[in-house]
Amino acid sequence: METCSLSSIMRLQDLAMYRRKLSSLVVRSLPRLLLGFLPSSLWKFFRDEHFHLTKTKMVSTLPELPQDILMVIFAALEIPDLVRAGSVCSSWHSAYAELRTLGQYKQRQTPSLAYTSESDPDDVLSLYSLAEKKSYKLTLPQPPIRSRYFIGSSHGWLVTVDERSEMHLLNPITCEQIALPSVTTIEHVKPIFDEYGDVCKYEMSWHTGLCGLRNPTLFTLAELRDRLQWKAFVFPDTSTGSYIVVLIHNPQAQISFAKAGDDKWTWLPPHLLFEDCTYKDGILYAVNTMGEFHAFDLSGCVVTTKTIMRIPEHYDCNGRYIVQTPWGSLLQVFRIVHDHDLEPEPGASEYWNTTGIKICEIDALWNKIKVINCVRDHVLFLGHNLSQCLSADEFPALKANHSYFTDDNFLWTAGYKNNHRDMGILNLDDNSTEELVSPQLWSNLPAPVWITPDLRKINAMGSMSQQL
Repeated sequence: METCSLSSIMRLQDLAMYRRKLSSLVVRSLPRLLLGFLPSSLWKFFRDEHFHLTKTKMVSTLPELPQDILMVIFAALEIPDLVRAGSVCSSWHSAYAELRTLGQYKQRQTPSLAYTSESDPDDVLSLYSLAEKKSYKLTLPQPPIRSRYFIGSSHGWLVTVDERSEMHLLNPITCEQIALPSVTTIEHVKPIFDEYGDVCKYEMSWHTGLCGLRNPTLFTLAELRDRLQWKAFVFPDTSTGSYIVVLIHNPQAQISFAKAGDDKWTWLPPHLLFEDCTYKDGILYAVNTMGEFHAFDLSGCVVTTKTIMRIPEHYDCNGRYIVQTPWGSLLQVFRIVHDHDLEPEPGASEYWNTTGIKICEIDALWNKIKVINCVRDHVLFLGHNLSQCLSADEFPALKANHSYFTDDNFLWTAGYKNNHRDMGILNLDDNSTEELVSPQLWSNLPAPVWITPDLRKINAMGSMSQQL
């Protein structure tokens, strides 16, 4: 199998059982397929009466389906089922491989929870599938995944920070890994060398685009990540056909970015206290704790910046998110939390917990703001992931008008590393919460994060939309 992390993990215990499962999918899918333009061989297949809508007949004939028909069917599968299908027999694997090679597999995936477990080897990451309500274990490249922090997840890529505080992009499905520019190229970090010329410490300065706050501080290689990196995003760069990585970092939650092929991070002063970002039509939008929306045009040689809106704080919140909706608007989501003043209440298992969500809808022209406080037949995903709003109709495993959230508070994820994580599913109708899964599957460090699995590959100088 080409997919290194899944080949040894998603083996079918009973291939006949999977043939029956896929035959059922074909029967359910045929009415939808018939509404579109079918491959010519499919018309021939029907015309010659080789196909009968009975499950018994389907099981026996399915391996003999023409390859382009199999590809149409496989293109509708989620990744675990796709990889299983490619393992059934040689003809199915050939259809699976061609589907990937031609870049035709673009099926949107239900988000999964990425986490590590103390009971697993250090190089194993688990994905809990919300669609299947089960976990898969993935063996990943070095450095060990359990020793890294997760600071972001976008378009199928994790952004991780290792024990030297260096960052990598990692696709856990394809095992592709890309080193990001060194942490020492961030404006506020200076390397300190030992007598042998090796980096032994980092000096972090505390200045912003507005002022200098205090004298620099020295950190060991591993300590820096507890103070510097908070949240990161990977965005397709439409101007170059490649990608951009955006990093929210200390001091004072400022922004730096790096494009594919860059050897250093570019700092974006003077604004600060950012909490979330999104990328649309070539513009980076970022919101800060004052409710200010800033737009950065990163497409040219010189970055231009403007403040486009301010939504005053109406809520006692500890998290603001920008979420693009399927209907074209943007949402500002306020995450309402209750803290326990650094000490949990008697019997409480956590210091910090989400108790509600408030939502403002911003029209596409940035002219109108409307409080909506629900997403009807849609679902929110919040945390260290790229904030998402998905259709519950398109993803039937998800609960409509709910928010699926993970812990992304910098103090608690990087400071109180072994504490219980603020995670769950919030009902936007009544702000009641439920656990994602019980008993808890994950270690508290690194803090788990939502990821949307993706089979596409990128490289440091290539295109994010290149063939699979």
